[in-house]
Amino acid sequence: MRAPFYRFIAILLLVIPGLTATYGFLAMKDAFFAQFDPDGHLLWGKFILGLILFLLGVAFIGGWTFFRDRKRNYLAPRFKPKRRK
Repeated sequence: MRAPFYRFIAILLLVIPGLTATYGFLAMKDAFFAQFDPDGHLLWGKFILGLILFLLGVAFIGGWTFFRDRKRNYLAPRFKPKRRK
């Protein structure tokens, strides 16, 4: 009974940053295309917030994938930790 619950929590740990990155991308897109309205100005606050959310979400998922691959020894030799002689 515990294993499915822990897997659900693990999936949530990846879905939440994914949704954050998606919302950030959509906020940047909306801010960029708002400059084509008759007002004609770029919403800098929304664009910067979207950029931060997008970068945080992508960095979390990328870091999680990198450390998981390092643990399973899937990395190229240049990314493997150096061994002391």
